[in-house]
Amino acid sequence: MAIATVDPSTGELLREFAPHTPAEVEERIAAADAAYRQLASTTFAERAEWMRAAAGILEAEVDQVAELITTEMGKTLATARYETLKSATGMRFFADNAERYLAPEQPVESSAVNASALSVRFDPIGVVLAVMPWNYPLWQTIRFAAPALMAGNTGLLKHASNVPQSALYLGDLFERGGFPHGSFQTLLIEGGAVAPLLDDRRIRAATLTGSVAAGASVAEAAGRNVKKTVLELGGTDVFIVLPTADIARAAELGVTARVQNSGQSCIASKRYYVHADVYDEFEAAFVAGMAATVAGDPRDAATTFGPLATERGRRDVQELVDDAVGKGATVLAGGEVPDAAGWFYPATVLAGVTPDMRIYREECFGPVACLYRVADLDEAIERSNDSDFGLSSSVWTNDPDEIVRLGREIDAGGVFVNGLTASFPGVPFGGVKDSGYGRELSAFGIREFTNAKTVWQA
Repeated sequence: MAIATVDPSTGELLREFAPHTPAEVEERIAAADAAYRQLASTTFAERAEWMRAAAGILEAEVDQVAELITTEMGKTLATARYETLKSATGMRFFADNAERYLAPEQPVESSAVNASALSVRFDPIGVVLAVMPWNYPLWQTIRFAAPALMAGNTGLLKHASNVPQSALYLGDLFERGGFPHGSFQTLLIEGGAVAPLLDDRRIRAATLTGSVAAGASVAEAAGRNVKKTVLELGGTDVFIVLPTADIARAAELGVTARVQNSGQSCIASKRYYVHADVYDEFEAAFVAGMAATVAGDPRDAATTFGPLATERGRRDVQELVDDAVGKGATVLAGGEVPDAAGWFYPATVLAGVTPDMRIYREECFGPVACLYRVADLDEAIERSNDSDFGLSSSVWTNDPDEIVRLGREIDAGGVFVNGLTASFPGVPFGGVKDSGYGRELSAFGIREFTNAKTVWQA
């Protein structure tokens, strides 16, 4: 895939970039390695000052950055602004909390291990390679970069090929805030060049958000080189509605859950399991809400969501819908590619989806919801867990016993009750099964790329 900015609203090629040469890549790896040796010796207070300064730059340039995000991947200008400001908030959060999260701990009394003194330190490990996706071009990167830099690591960013200008902006942001040169840099390289980078001894770990295939490739290369990885590989998240729920509210937010970011979100709800007692009521409200959404100009305030980010992405969505319809699924809303410029796709609802249809198992990265009727809570849980993915879930009930069971039995990295799945700087984020392993954000995330070092004194 060419490294280029293509406006998803029109399909127009705006800018194209040549990949970095091997010499340019080497220069950046060397700079990252040198910066690590400098950054690891700085204090939390120094790094926090630089991080807050970088957050201030981001906030001051929010309009410029939001326009760039909208141009490159098509999300509405309002959501691009929100993403930009959320990223700055995340940066400030880790500036405020990194020292507390990484403070030395004493796991047991010293005498229990025949010591006069004992502590566990959390030290940085070096250069970390980050392979990031286009759907949240800023936030996905910041939620790795902010904790990694505050821990004293340095970062190399290989961003998605369709958001090169966002990547270059991020590559300069932290140095503009005061971090030493080389602390965080962008590599303009193609996907096939990623795995070989892990053969370099100066790169100590990698994190990737993307497809299962991309994650497996990076994990394989890292495994050969005995290097740690953190992977977030998408999901087919469930949205469960049970009889005690506020059905109107569940239907309203169920629409948001599916069309946010044009449905191009790992944690967007995709499988809707609704109890038979309230199915008809929910279906009517949900389908009406989906049909009322507006897929249009991402700069128009009246637009609900913008185009899909790439032509290939829209083709993949339509192939999943066509496969389902061809095998007997019913289209309750949407389902057809509009005859217009750009890579737009309408909010779509499918019913009657069966296991022989691809969309039953595969992640659909677009605004398509699959609606299922279930007999009871047991069936809802069983069908929710009948998936290769396990990222998060949104469950709707006011029954305390059901809440306990859902929290315990849903096989995912998160269970959100009577609300939408979201990511917060202070809450761990990640999944199980094919959704990946490891965690981002919170104390769990910042410790992923540290050395838990035991210091024992006789």
